[in-house]
This record gives sequence, C-alpha cells and structure tokens, in this order.
Amino acid sequence: MKHLHKLAFVLIVAIISFAFTQVNTKEKKSVNFEDPRKIYTEKCSSCHGENVEAFVDRQWKHGKTKESLVKSITTGYTNYGMPTWKDIIAPNEIEGLADLIITSLKTVEQYSFSKAKKPSSGPAIFTSAGMTVTLDTIATGFDSPWGFEQMPDGNYLITDRAGSLYIVDHARNKTKITNTPDAIIEGQGGLLDVALHPNFAKNGWIYLSYSKYKVENGQQWTTTAVVRGKIKDNRFEEVQEVFEATPYTATKHHYGSRLVFDQKGYLYISVGDRGKENDFPQHLEASPGKIHRINDDGSIPTDNPFVGDKNAIPSIYTYGNRNPQGMSMDPTTGLIWENEHGPRGGDELNIVNAGANYGWPVICYGINYDGKPISSFSKMEGMEDPATYWIPSIAPSGLAFVTGDNYPAWKGSILVGSLRFNFIDRCIMQGNKVIGHEKLLMNIGRTRNVEMGKDGYIYVSIEGPGTVFRLKPVLEKGS
Repeated sequence: MKHLHKLAFVLIVAIISFAFTQVNTKEKKSVNFEDPRKIYTEKCSSCHGENVEAFVDRQWKHGKTKESLVKSITTGYTNYGMPTWKDIIAPNEIEGLADLIITSLKTVEQYSFSKAKKPSSGPAIFTSAGMTVTLDTIATGFDSPWGFEQMPDGNYLITDRAGSLYIVDHARNKTKITNTPDAIIEGQGGLLDVALHPNFAKNGWIYLSYSKYKVENGQQWTTTAVVRGKIKDNRFEEVQEVFEATPYTATKHHYGSRLVFDQKGYLYISVGDRGKENDFPQHLEASPGKIHRINDDGSIPTDNPFVGDKNAIPSIYTYGNRNPQGMSMDPTTGLIWENEHGPRGGDELNIVNAGANYGWPVICYGINYDGKPISSFSKMEGMEDPATYWIPSIAPSGLAFVTGDNYPAWKGSILVGSLRFNFIDRCIMQGNKVIGHEKLLMNIGRTRNVEMGKDGYIYVSIEGPGTVFRLKPVLEKGS
C-alpha cells in the first residue's frame, strides 16, 4: 500500500507537470506572438530585402494568395534556398507574415518603412561625407542587370539574369545578342556575369557565366558554367565552354558566378556552395564553395595550389567559401578581393589567397536562417579571417575599387552593393585594412552590381525595375 501511495504521488506530480508544461506552452505561443514586421526583419529580410516592399518587384513562382504564401513559409522550397519554418514560427505568426506581404503589395506606408523612393531616371542627388553625385540612366527595363562591362569603344555589355545579353550604345539603345547560353531561369539562376578578355580589342573574346542544367531520369540538375564567344552580327558565336562546376545539384541557388581576370591573364571564377554547406565547401573533390582559377582557354595554370593532388579538382584556388557574388581586382596591388553572403549575419570581405581555406561552415560570424547556430567558432587556426564582416547581413553583391580622379573623396575605397538594405557600403581602406564604413546612395534600390567603367565612372545596377546608372559627380559652385 505504501508503494501504491508513492506511485500515485509520482503520477500526480507527472500529470501536474505535464499540464503546467502544456499551459505554459500555450501561454508562450500566445504571449510571444510577435509583430509580423519584427519576424520578417529577423528571419526573412537577409534574403528578401529589409523592407516588405521588396516583394512588390518579385515574380511569384508559387503564387501570392494568402494560402500559397502560408504554404511557402510553412513548408519552404529548400531546392530554391527557401527554408522550412513550420518548426520555428507559430502558425498564427506565419499567417501574420502572409498578411504583411499581401498588404505590402497594396501599400507599405502603414509599416513605417522609409518613404524615400528609389530614383528612376534622375535628377536624384546623393550627398556623402565628401562627394555629391547624381544618377545618369544608362539603360533600364531589365529583370536583374547582373553583369556589366564597358567595351573599348565605350559601349556597354549588360547581362540580364532573365537570360539575355545586351549591347547598349552611346545613344542608350539596347540591342539583344542572340545565341547566348541556355540558362535555367529559376531561383537565383540565369545568365549571370560577363567579362572581357584582357586582350579583347584584338581577339574579341567575351566570357559569360550562367546556371547550366541537364535532365536525367526526369530530375533537373544544375551547376555553374562559363563559356566564351565572340559577337558577330549581334550573335554570340564561336562558343566554347571553359569551365563547368561538378557535381550538379538539384538546388537552384548559390551559384556564385563572378568573373575576374588578373594582371597575368588568369580568369577567376566564384562558385557558391549550392546550398550544400556540409557536402562541398571543405571538400576539394567538389567544385562548389570555391574560387577557381583557369587560363583563358579553360586549361589549368601549372602553379594552381592543388595541381598534382589526385583528390582535388585542379582549378580550385580557394575553398571554404559560401556564396561569393562580388569579386574584383585591386588595380594598384593586383590582389583579387571577393565578398560573400553569410547566412543571417556574417557576410564577408576577403582577399583571395592561393590555397586558403575561408572556413565555411566550420567557422562563421552568423547564425542559420532558422535562428539555430551554425558553428561555435568564428576563428580557427588554418582558416582565413575576413578583412571585414557585416552583422546584420547586408547581402553583398557587386564589388569595385574606386580609381581615377572623378571621385577624389572615395579614391582607394572598396564599394560593395547591398541587396538587403538598398545602398552601397563604402569600405574605407588603409592599405589592405578596412578602417571604416560609409553608406552611399541610400534607398537607391536592391543593388545588384557595382563596377568601375573604363571611362573612370562608377556604374551601379539595381533591380526592380532593373536599371543601370552612371554616377556623375556634381561640381560645387565656383569650383
């Protein structure tokens, strides 16, 4: 009997404890119901832009009804980089997020976002600590003007992620170039970067990166690839593939895809981790999560750091990279720099050093999209520290070094576009050290690319609507 009383007591305690837990859980869900805007800022903005109005310019692959939005947020589309949130965000909060997005399509003012409008064709004027510039529209009407090059004759080559390459002439006329690679236009894929051969004036070679795909047994597989060709009669001709990342994956994001030639004529190619951080970045037998270096014809330089390693892809130049979407050469030092997306926080700016391991995902300054930690370490011996990093994430895009005399207050700075916050981050440099930051062109729009033209002007590409601007310095009166 004594044992029965003890057992009964234990059962009563367990029942009370369970009941208390259930009540507490219900109260927690009720008490912790958060403003959808706060949830969006914390969990969604690093991919979709800081402001809900970023959705106004989006194409809706999976629908924009409340039902379809709730489904997208709840179950996710992991092959496209959209996480599953059902175990992180309560159902009523997911409904609140869907309502927020739907309402934002009609009006965003009620959510107290900045009322500053992104500029169209000017005369928008931006003033920084040392420069005043205005916007000169070079071309518009793109989906996402991803890659940009100025040719020796002053005309522009611009890729649209939607799958087209254009020449824009001095009169701002756009001419579409046909016969470009057949890219898969899904997720973050499409026709991406463009680069001119260092000896383009003589040989005419143009390099394009894109999301290549194949279908096997009914399954679609994708990768990052690079081709070169020549423009003849507005067609892309003499096409040769010079790089193909392996293996292919079913995912549709983190292609990387920036192209940069160095002073010796080597071509650097960034390839993102394809959303497979545990499979590729730290493994040398796989292309994703790396910076690659090749000769102009696709062959491998004999001094690449992993040449001769039978377990490594010989084009690999660096590894442990997440998703490098900005890359440029410092014309003074010849060093290649890249920026890459972190998850929630931890975007990085790095110098590209031969054979270096940049740590992803072993070390990281950010956390995962669901709020869970990725790594307990931000530093580790044998892995590179970034020159600077951003918390919160700015979602870095194009990268450019300011040269010439048109922007004296910015000369020597690194410019990094922000997809999330709609500005350009000017990294103030002292040698190879970042000693400060200044936000430029606030509210210009989702900044996809920043480039220095051969004419000494800065060019900025934004999304929604896709437009390429030239920054024209405004001279002070009397100067």
